Amino acid sequence: MRSCKEMGISTVAVFSEADRNAPFVRYADEAVCIGPPASSQSYLNGKKIIEVCKTLKVDAIHPGYGFLSENAEFAREVGKSGIIFIGPSAEAMEMMGDKLSAKATAKKHNIPMVPGTDGAIDDIKTAKKVAKEIGFPVLIKASAGGGGKGMRVVKNENDLEEEVKRASSEAKSAFGDGAVFIEKYVEKPRHVEIQILADKHGNVVYLFERECSVQRRHQKVVEEAPSTVLTPEMRKKMGECAVSLAKACGYVGAGTVEFLVEEAPTLKGEKTEANFKDKNNKSKHKENSNSSLQGGGLHFYFLEVNTRLQVEHPVTEMITGIDLVKEQIKVAQGEKLSFKQDDMEISGHAIEVRVYAEDPANNFLPDIGKLAAYKVPRGSGIRVDDGFEEGMDIPIYYDPMIAKLIAHGKDRKEAIGRLIRAIDEYQIVGVETTLPFCKFVLNHEAFISGDFDTHFAGSYFSPEKIFADNEEEAFIASLVSAELFNSTCHGYSSIPLSQRAASNWKRNRISHTD
Repeated sequence: MRSCKEMGISTVAVFSEADRNAPFVRYADEAVCIGPPASSQSYLNGKKIIEVCKTLKVDAIHPGYGFLSENAEFAREVGKSGIIFIGPSAEAMEMMGDKLSAKATAKKHNIPMVPGTDGAIDDIKTAKKVAKEIGFPVLIKASAGGGGKGMRVVKNENDLEEEVKRASSEAKSAFGDGAVFIEKYVEKPRHVEIQILADKHGNVVYLFERECSVQRRHQKVVEEAPSTVLTPEMRKKMGECAVSLAKACGYVGAGTVEFLVEEAPTLKGEKTEANFKDKNNKSKHKENSNSSLQGGGLHFYFLEVNTRLQVEHPVTEMITGIDLVKEQIKVAQGEKLSFKQDDMEISGHAIEVRVYAEDPANNFLPDIGKLAAYKVPRGSGIRVDDGFEEGMDIPIYYDPMIAKLIAHGKDRKEAIGRLIRAIDEYQIVGVETTLPFCKFVLNHEAFISGDFDTHFAGSYFSPEKIFADNEEEAFIASLVSAELFNSTCHGYSSIPLSQRAASNWKRNRISHTD
């Protein structure tokens, strides 16, 4: 809506009864309630949404990045109603939105693929045969949807049949499609995605990559751009693969092509190219023979296509200076892309953390309640995209994400420092959030070095780590309080702490310990 306002375009918000007091409802030029809190009766009611558009003579629908944003039938009905759908065509959505169809298209264009089935699994006997051929562990994945639903890792043949049934049942419940397929489970993968933009005149560009390897329950929590491991050559190869795939299906608008990246086989004595950034980021690669990212480079495999704007799109906007929503709208209006691939440059580094109403100390279970206090951080290089205000309730009906917190800096080190500072300044009281976990990630040696994969949370995180950090912060706070108290008692409270003798800190520490 902010992008639309800058372009002189009026907006209409549709909302459920649960979101009646949400900021986006007040921000829009007009707002219409479309139903009860349940998404099936509101945000997934495409017919009702189209009716509202007709009544208010709306020109176009921006589907956001949830609910109906990847629903090909909705896109088709919007078009039939004479309304512009700001996104790809229904046909492109069907081709790319379905994982099996996307895999088939990628295979035709010689894009690297993870070994696995070409189609849905028909029977368990075939599944066992395929799993034996590619070798355990294998990954069972739902053909439709995403977000980790309908996904199972199977380590041996004895568990295969049961896990196939579970994955299929979960996919059927979540997406209305129980089709699942099998592929080789890459044990130490990095999740790297390429942002693409395409117009109606056949022009397609890629806006570099986003590293999304820090996840929980197969869902992203920390994303950054650019990746710490891609060389300019690999970035170009992956970008060209993404563009090729988009052209193959006549893609229009913004989209994301996702890849798995893993280290190539290590050759003894070889050095690695870790933490390599391109010339526009003004950093040269650093040789590190101790890094796990050794060998003759990295391998990448096509994963899937998201036929919509991504939650993490702000990091791409920060390093390119391009408003992706504005570009989506311009493309939908029939305009040509205003820039070419050679015009693109990477400016600095950006990192985003997703602020979920979840309890990291309790297996990231969603938390609900009233936001008794809610104050967002500010300052240079900080951006907050949120949907709540102080005093609002976190509803149980939708995804528990409260906000996205993004930091941009001249390099990765500055971006990390700014983001940690912003997390410390972010005040949320009333619900547990993922902010402590995100701070843990940003301070961890593996993340700082860039040597991590999608198993980061499982490998390094435990609730005790957060409790330990909280205890340390409480201890430091007690020292500061004691110092202030002692200073006041001795009559020199106006003297800055940094100028005081260290012996007072030492004395207070001994006292505290005793």
